[in-house]
Amino acid sequence: MIGSFDCMYWQWKNCPTGWAGEYSGRKRMPTIILEAVASYDTWIWHAFFGMPGSCNDLNVLAKSPLFDELTAGQATQIQFQVNNRIHNLGYYLADGIYPQWATFTRFSIVRGAACGWDRDDLRYIMLTYIILHNMIIEDERPDDSDEDLESDEEEDNTMRPRLAQVWEGPTGEDFDPVGIDGYYFNGFMDRYDAIRSANSHSNLQEDLIEHFWNVQGNMEI
Repeated sequence: MIGSFDCMYWQWKNCPTGWAGEYSGRKRMPTIILEAVASYDTWIWHAFFGMPGSCNDLNVLAKSPLFDELTAGQATQIQFQVNNRIHNLGYYLADGIYPQWATFTRFSIVRGAACGWDRDDLRYIMLTYIILHNMIIEDERPDDSDEDLESDEEEDNTMRPRLAQVWEGPTGEDFDPVGIDGYYFNGFMDRYDAIRSANSHSNLQEDLIEHFWNVQGNMEI
Protein backbone atom coordinates (compact mmCIF):
# COMPACT_ATOMS: atom_id res chain seq x y z
CA MET A 1 0.00 0.00 0.00
CA ILE A 2 1.73 3.12 -1.29
CA GLY A 3 -0.42 5.76 0.41
CA SER A 4 -3.81 7.41 0.87
CA PHE A 5 -5.00 9.39 -2.12
CA ASP A 6 -7.57 12.20 -2.29
CA CYS A 7 -8.34 15.76 -3.41
CA MET A 8 -8.94 18.92 -1.36
CA TYR A 9 -10.88 21.95 -2.68
CA TRP A 10 -9.40 25.23 -1.39
CA GLN A 11 -11.87 28.13 -1.58
CA TRP A 12 -10.52 31.13 -3.52
CA LYS A 13 -12.10 34.18 -1.91
CA ASN A 14 -10.50 36.75 -4.22
CA CYS A 15 -10.93 34.89 -7.50
CA PRO A 16 -11.26 37.41 -10.36
CA THR A 17 -14.88 37.73 -11.49
CA GLY A 18 -14.02 36.73 -15.06
CA TRP A 19 -12.61 33.39 -13.82
CA ALA A 20 -15.36 32.59 -11.31
CA GLY A 21 -17.25 30.28 -13.69
CA GLU A 22 -14.18 28.22 -14.50
CA TYR A 23 -13.21 27.84 -10.84
CA SER A 24 -16.72 27.15 -9.47
CA GLY A 25 -18.06 23.61 -9.37
CA ARG A 26 -20.38 21.61 -7.15
CA LYS A 27 -19.38 23.73 -4.16
CA ARG A 28 -20.79 26.78 -6.01
CA MET A 29 -17.84 28.94 -5.05
CA PRO A 30 -14.43 29.44 -6.70
CA THR A 31 -11.97 26.79 -5.53
CA ILE A 32 -8.53 25.46 -6.47
CA ILE A 33 -7.86 21.75 -6.18
CA LEU A 34 -4.99 20.00 -4.40
CA GLU A 35 -4.45 16.31 -5.19
CA ALA A 36 -2.19 14.66 -2.63
CA VAL A 37 -0.90 11.27 -1.53
CA ALA A 38 0.07 10.76 2.10
CA SER A 39 1.93 7.86 3.69
CA TYR A 40 0.69 6.03 6.81
CA ASP A 41 1.96 8.79 9.11
CA THR A 42 0.41 11.58 6.93
CA TRP A 43 3.71 12.57 5.27
CA ILE A 44 2.68 14.13 1.94
CA TRP A 45 4.94 12.89 -0.84
CA HIS A 46 2.88 13.83 -3.90
CA ALA A 47 1.07 17.15 -4.45
CA PHE A 48 -0.58 18.30 -7.66
CA PHE A 49 -2.09 21.76 -7.20
CA GLY A 50 -3.76 24.32 -9.42
CA MET A 51 -6.66 22.64 -11.27
CA PRO A 52 -9.87 24.78 -11.27
CA GLY A 53 -12.72 23.81 -8.95
CA SER A 54 -15.08 23.10 -11.87
CA CYS A 55 -13.16 19.82 -12.28
CA ASN A 56 -13.83 16.74 -10.18
CA ASP A 57 -11.36 14.27 -8.70
CA LEU A 58 -11.34 12.17 -11.89
CA ASN A 59 -10.52 15.17 -14.11
CA VAL A 60 -7.64 16.01 -11.79
CA LEU A 61 -6.37 12.43 -11.86
CA ALA A 62 -6.41 12.49 -15.67
CA LYS A 63 -4.08 15.52 -15.65
CA SER A 64 -1.96 14.44 -12.70
CA PRO A 65 1.59 13.09 -13.25
CA LEU A 66 1.06 10.51 -10.47
CA PHE A 67 1.34 7.48 -12.78
CA ASP A 68 3.82 8.90 -15.30
CA GLU A 69 6.86 7.05 -13.94
CA LEU A 70 4.88 3.81 -13.80
CA THR A 71 3.60 4.00 -17.38
CA ALA A 72 7.07 5.01 -18.58
CA GLY A 73 8.59 1.93 -16.92
CA GLN A 74 10.72 4.02 -14.56
CA ALA A 75 8.99 3.17 -11.25
CA THR A 76 10.33 0.68 -8.73
CA GLN A 77 9.16 -2.85 -9.47
CA ILE A 78 6.78 -4.23 -6.83
CA GLN A 79 5.60 -7.77 -6.20
CA PHE A 80 3.71 -9.07 -3.17
CA GLN A 81 1.48 -11.99 -2.29
CA VAL A 82 -1.92 -11.83 -0.60
CA ASN A 83 -4.28 -14.79 -0.16
CA ASN A 84 -1.92 -16.99 -2.21
CA ARG A 85 -2.13 -14.69 -5.26
CA ILE A 86 0.76 -12.63 -6.70
CA HIS A 87 0.22 -8.89 -7.36
CA ASN A 88 2.65 -6.78 -9.36
CA LEU A 89 1.42 -3.22 -8.72
CA GLY A 90 1.27 -1.19 -5.55
CA TYR A 91 -2.07 0.33 -4.63
CA TYR A 92 -3.55 3.48 -3.08
CA LEU A 93 -6.39 3.84 -0.60
CA ALA A 94 -9.07 6.07 -2.15
CA ASP A 95 -12.77 6.85 -1.79
CA GLY A 96 -15.62 5.67 -4.00
CA ILE A 97 -15.45 8.34 -6.72
CA TYR A 98 -12.31 6.83 -8.24
CA PRO A 99 -12.65 4.12 -10.90
CA GLN A 100 -11.84 0.49 -10.22
CA TRP A 101 -8.15 0.84 -10.91
CA ALA A 102 -5.51 -1.50 -9.55
CA THR A 103 -7.38 16.88 3.92
CA PHE A 104 -3.83 16.47 4.76
CA THR A 105 -2.51 19.66 6.35
CA ARG A 106 -2.94 20.98 9.87
CA PHE A 107 -2.88 24.74 9.23
CA SER A 108 -6.05 26.84 9.51
CA ILE A 109 -4.99 29.12 6.64
CA VAL A 110 -5.49 26.18 4.27
CA ARG A 111 -8.83 25.21 5.82
CA GLY A 112 -10.12 28.75 5.36
CA ALA A 113 -10.65 30.68 2.13
CA ALA A 114 -7.59 31.83 0.18
CA CYS A 115 -7.32 35.63 0.22
CA GLY A 116 -4.68 36.05 -2.48
CA TRP A 117 -5.31 37.38 -5.97
CA ASP A 118 -2.55 35.68 -7.96
CA ARG A 119 -2.59 31.93 -8.67
CA ASP A 120 1.19 31.67 -8.44
CA ASP A 121 1.11 33.20 -4.94
CA LEU A 122 -1.50 30.65 -3.89
CA ARG A 123 0.65 27.86 -5.30
CA TYR A 124 3.62 29.04 -3.22
CA ILE A 125 1.43 29.30 -0.10
CA MET A 126 0.11 25.76 -0.54
CA LEU A 127 3.59 24.35 -1.18
CA THR A 128 4.96 26.20 1.86
CA TYR A 129 2.40 24.66 4.17
CA ILE A 130 2.91 21.18 2.72
CA ILE A 131 6.64 21.56 3.44
CA LEU A 132 5.95 22.83 6.96
CA HIS A 133 3.53 19.95 7.51
CA ASN A 134 6.16 17.43 6.42
CA MET A 135 8.80 19.09 8.61
CA ILE A 136 6.54 18.58 11.64
CA ILE A 137 5.86 14.96 10.68
CA GLU A 138 9.58 14.34 10.21
CA ASP A 139 10.37 15.92 13.57
CA GLU A 140 7.81 13.69 15.30
CA ARG A 141 9.15 10.50 13.73
CA PRO A 142 11.54 8.27 15.67
CA ASP A 143 15.13 8.76 14.58
CA ASP A 144 16.42 6.28 12.00
CA SER A 145 19.46 4.37 13.13
CA ASP A 146 22.55 4.09 10.93
CA GLU A 147 21.77 0.40 10.50
CA ASP A 148 18.29 1.19 9.15
CA LEU A 149 19.66 3.69 6.65
CA GLU A 150 22.38 1.28 5.48
CA SER A 151 19.78 -1.47 5.09
CA ASP A 152 17.60 0.80 2.95
CA GLU A 153 20.53 1.67 0.71
CA GLU A 154 21.48 -1.98 0.27
CA GLU A 155 17.94 -2.88 -0.75
CA ASP A 156 17.78 0.11 -3.13
CA ASN A 157 14.51 1.09 -1.46
CA THR A 158 13.21 3.99 -3.54
CA MET A 159 9.71 3.78 -2.05
CA ARG A 160 10.61 5.92 0.96
CA PRO A 161 8.41 9.05 1.14
CA ARG A 162 9.56 11.91 -1.08
CA LEU A 163 9.22 15.65 -0.72
CA ALA A 164 5.99 17.13 -1.99
CA GLN A 165 5.94 18.04 -5.67
CA VAL A 166 3.89 20.73 -7.33
CA TRP A 167 3.13 20.45 -11.04
CA GLU A 168 2.88 23.90 -12.61
CA GLY A 169 1.30 22.95 -15.93
CA PRO A 170 2.72 21.62 -19.20
CA THR A 171 5.87 23.31 -20.46
CA GLY A 172 6.85 20.81 -23.13
CA GLU A 173 9.72 19.54 -20.97
CA ASP A 174 7.82 18.00 -18.07
CA PHE A 175 7.72 14.41 -19.31
CA ASP A 176 9.95 12.13 -21.30
CA PRO A 177 8.38 11.61 -24.74
CA VAL A 178 6.99 8.20 -25.58
CA GLY A 179 9.09 6.86 -28.42
CA ILE A 180 7.57 5.95 -31.76
CA ASP A 181 9.44 2.66 -31.70
CA GLY A 182 6.81 -0.12 -31.58
CA TYR A 183 8.57 -2.05 -28.80
CA TYR A 184 8.59 0.88 -26.39
CA PHE A 185 5.10 2.01 -27.31
CA ASN A 186 3.67 -1.47 -26.76
CA GLY A 187 5.33 -1.60 -23.35
CA PHE A 188 3.81 1.78 -22.50
CA MET A 189 0.34 0.59 -23.50
CA ASP A 190 0.73 -2.64 -21.51
CA ARG A 191 1.59 -0.69 -18.36
CA TYR A 192 -1.22 1.79 -19.07
CA ASP A 193 -3.76 -1.04 -19.34
CA ALA A 194 -2.37 -2.78 -16.24
CA ILE A 195 -2.94 0.34 -14.12
CA ARG A 196 -6.57 0.52 -15.29
CA SER A 197 -7.37 -3.17 -14.96
CA ALA A 198 -10.73 -3.59 -13.23
CA ASN A 199 -10.06 -7.33 -12.92
CA SER A 200 -6.81 -6.73 -11.00
CA HIS A 201 -8.63 -4.22 -8.80
CA SER A 202 -11.34 -6.77 -7.94
CA ASN A 203 -8.82 -9.55 -7.30
CA LEU A 204 -6.75 -7.38 -4.96
CA GLN A 205 -9.84 -6.17 -3.10
CA GLU A 206 -11.06 -9.74 -2.59
CA ASP A 207 -7.63 -10.94 -1.51
CA LEU A 208 -7.19 -8.12 1.02
CA ILE A 209 -10.65 -8.71 2.51
CA GLU A 210 -10.06 -12.47 2.70
CA HIS A 211 -6.62 -11.91 4.25
CA PHE A 212 -8.06 -9.46 6.80
CA TRP A 213 -10.75 -11.90 7.94
CA ASN A 214 -8.26 -14.75 8.16
CA VAL A 215 -5.96 -12.63 10.33
CA GLN A 216 -8.87 -11.55 12.53
CA GLY A 217 -10.03 -15.15 12.93
CA ASN A 218 -6.57 -16.35 13.94
CA MET A 219 -6.26 -13.51 16.46
CA GLU A 220 -9.60 -14.48 18.05
CA ILE A 221 -8.58 -18.14 18.22
